[in-house]
Amino acid sequence: MAKMKMGDWRCPGWLLEALKVLKPAGKLTVTQWADKNRVLPSTSAMPGRWRTSFTPYLAGIMDAFTDPEVEEISILKSTQVGGTEVILNMMGYAIEQDPSPVLVVYPTESLGEYISENRIQQMVRLCPSLRERFDPGSKRLELQFAGMYIIISGANSPASLGAYPIRYLFMDEIDKYPPTAGRESDPRALARERTRTFDNDKKIVNASTPTYEAGPIWQEWLNADTRYEYFVTCPHCGESFTFRFKSLCFESDTPERARETAVYACEHCGGLIRDSHRQEMVRTGLWKPVREEGRRRIAFRITAFLSPWLRLGDIAYEWVASKNDPARLMNFVNSWLAEPYKDVQSTTSAEWLLENRQSQYEEDEIPAETVMLTGGVDVQRDCFYWVIRAWAKNMTSRKVAHGKVFSWREIEFEMNRTRYDREKNGYAVNLCCVDSGDQTDDVYDFCLINSEWAVPVKGSTGKINGRYTRSVIDKVGSRANGHPLYILDVGFYKDMIFARLRRDEDEGGWYINRGTDMEYCEMLTAEHKVMRKLKNGRTVEVWEPKSTGRDNHYLDCEVYAALAADLLGIREMNAQGVNRERETARISPPPLGPVQRNEDNGFFSRDTGKGWFG
Repeated sequence: MAKMKMGDWRCPGWLLEALKVLKPAGKLTVTQWADKNRVLPSTSAMPGRWRTSFTPYLAGIMDAFTDPEVEEISILKSTQVGGTEVILNMMGYAIEQDPSPVLVVYPTESLGEYISENRIQQMVRLCPSLRERFDPGSKRLELQFAGMYIIISGANSPASLGAYPIRYLFMDEIDKYPPTAGRESDPRALARERTRTFDNDKKIVNASTPTYEAGPIWQEWLNADTRYEYFVTCPHCGESFTFRFKSLCFESDTPERARETAVYACEHCGGLIRDSHRQEMVRTGLWKPVREEGRRRIAFRITAFLSPWLRLGDIAYEWVASKNDPARLMNFVNSWLAEPYKDVQSTTSAEWLLENRQSQYEEDEIPAETVMLTGGVDVQRDCFYWVIRAWAKNMTSRKVAHGKVFSWREIEFEMNRTRYDREKNGYAVNLCCVDSGDQTDDVYDFCLINSEWAVPVKGSTGKINGRYTRSVIDKVGSRANGHPLYILDVGFYKDMIFARLRRDEDEGGWYINRGTDMEYCEMLTAEHKVMRKLKNGRTVEVWEPKSTGRDNHYLDCEVYAALAADLLGIREMNAQGVNRERETARISPPPLGPVQRNEDNGFFSRDTGKGWFG
């Protein structure tokens, strides 16, 4: 037997393959691996070497895959924002850096076959580091690699969902999964069962465009320990925010005009942001938690505003083109805003309001049949929104005026100044309800000083008996302690307003004045009523903001003005009492004399006798 010389020994191939399995996980992150190894095909939007810098918002999501604290990642996404590429990069990283069994689930098995051939295997062919680990004899739905396998399944295929132990579970477009896998249970539950063997270091990734609020991806978002939104910095004021549709400004005459005029208004300074700004803002943006209670289950939300393939004008165009088509509108809400579409029971648009509910009266003009004026004030941290409404018999009401001011003095001036009808009869606000949810102490003091015409109110947090209930201010040290505070059922008054929008003048209709601006109309219609299922299975109707709606400040003002009319007894007025009430409200000019400033308290005031605090 010949003597073996030093250096003649060669390691057998089977041993090399075994040693590859024992190789520890690499030190690269998923982002680093993708930038180093991933090559995109010529058919993609950006062929050639993968560059995370082109879609920087994907980096934080991909790198969460290697975070040892994170077990489950959910991606709530618009379409065409790179969500599928995130899963492919995670998969490629696992093959090369930390091989373990993988299960990828798509809505159907046929889609799984297409993804296997045209996305996964294509990625493998274009990446040398993956190609050398791939077994070319693999089956289409069972890809074999050195030290691991990838099973590709349809959510409608119970056999493939429950057949293999796996460490990495990727579930894409989960809102399109069938509720059951054949005769088996929830396909997602079946797939999760396969990860039990790797209970200490498994990774589960859920991704989908949302559909309805009860859909799986929205529930994953709501139930995540930590929820992340992508924050950008305003180039004008330096404040950070996350893009919201309500701050996208455009002319909506036609979809084309919307595309041409679209700009984004910073919610902090109002500075106009264009696409040239937006690209740089996204490049330097950061994921920040909007809820943070742990790291085991985390979720990310990606909207169309982050996409490098879309412009602000594209978003505006799609909204204008789809807003009157329920099916297309649902697609816009889901696929562009990454929000669930709500099952709407009733809704009204700003355009409909302008077209159908303008009265013959101009701003500040009092209708001749007015029996009382009421006001409502929505108090914000740094400003006030107000509305004045005229009421006639049978509760027909018309908006007289509305506005936004920045001081209590201005509120008092608007509520006290005289407005006239066409016969030169003067009117002043009989009662104004002031929201006490913000600037609470100041609201109490203001209403105490002006108690003859102003009362503080608060929306009920629970069910109350009736439309409203009279309570008292319970605040030790406040001058208003023990004085009245009205608690109202906000939902009831919203129901009342929107129901009366469909009535005629002789049936208690609800109107706005001629020339009312679009901002008011958008705020009034910023909410709609949706159906909600409670945990006990019972269905209820609740008022919630629209996905594409604006702030609702003027709607709140109108709610408070309606409460004021109730407090004055508008419902109890009968035909015989209308003339008497009209004479009480009507004042021959000059009606109240000049408005005087009370130097002691800094507010305007008028002395009309005993007030609501009396």
